Amino acid sequence: MSYYLLCAVVFLLAYTLNIFYITVFYHRGLAHGAVTLKPWLRRTVVCTGNWVTGLDPKGWSCMHRLHHMYSDTPQDPHSPVFQGVFPLLLGQLHSYNTTLVRLIKKQEPQTTLMRDLDFPVNWLNRNKLWFIPYAVHAAIAAAVGFYFHTWLLAYCYWAGIMSHPIQGWMVNALAHTYGYRNFDTPDNSRNNTMVALLVAGEGYQNNHHQAPKSARFSARGREVDWGYFLCRWAERFHLLDINGTRHDFHSSPSGHAYSSEGGRG
Repeated sequence: MSYYLLCAVVFLLAYTLNIFYITVFYHRGLAHGAVTLKPWLRRTVVCTGNWVTGLDPKGWSCMHRLHHMYSDTPQDPHSPVFQGVFPLLLGQLHSYNTTLVRLIKKQEPQTTLMRDLDFPVNWLNRNKLWFIPYAVHAAIAAAVGFYFHTWLLAYCYWAGIMSHPIQGWMVNALAHTYGYRNFDTPDNSRNNTMVALLVAGEGYQNNHHQAPKSARFSARGREVDWGYFLCRWAERFHLLDINGTRHDFHSSPSGHAYSSEGGRG
């Protein structure tokens, strides 16, 4: 039993590390400015983000800003309204790759949209070596499994650290299709409790689209955003500063500022 407990702990730690990068550093930090990373942490995230998550911090942030600009319209890079719930799993990958190419080629609107993030697309993606982080994590998992004869443990590590494609699909597809709405936003965003519990509050998409610059995605007492708890923990250890709070829901009209640069929400 202790072995299975260890497998569960390893999965949860790897999963939480991935989510920490995506929901706190990439999403609430780089994409929206709801939290401000300390300069040294920002540099660390820019350098290590692609290696930890397999996703480029600038590319991910750009695609997310495009999502807010064109939410649930034909220009949305990942809307289940136009791509379908299950086809979106591959559709979001195609949109991410397209976004990276346009950023590398300095095309519009991506270039202007990201002018506040003063760092380039990671060299891995500029040199078509995007697969290396996935291979590195697979090699780590294989080494653990082979040396210790613990293949379930190895798989739990790999599945946790490389979990974002499924996390992203749940948020992009399910939380824009199924759930309830607290606010009358001009898109199809929903609050999906299951997705919110699994993906650090990200399932509260309707709340988030109402107030994109809020670091807290929960707007009602019964809603639990454990991604915001991660932000509070990080602030306590002087890793970042929280800028937006739940009070933004009362002052932000639907469809406003997706980042410090402004735009449709």
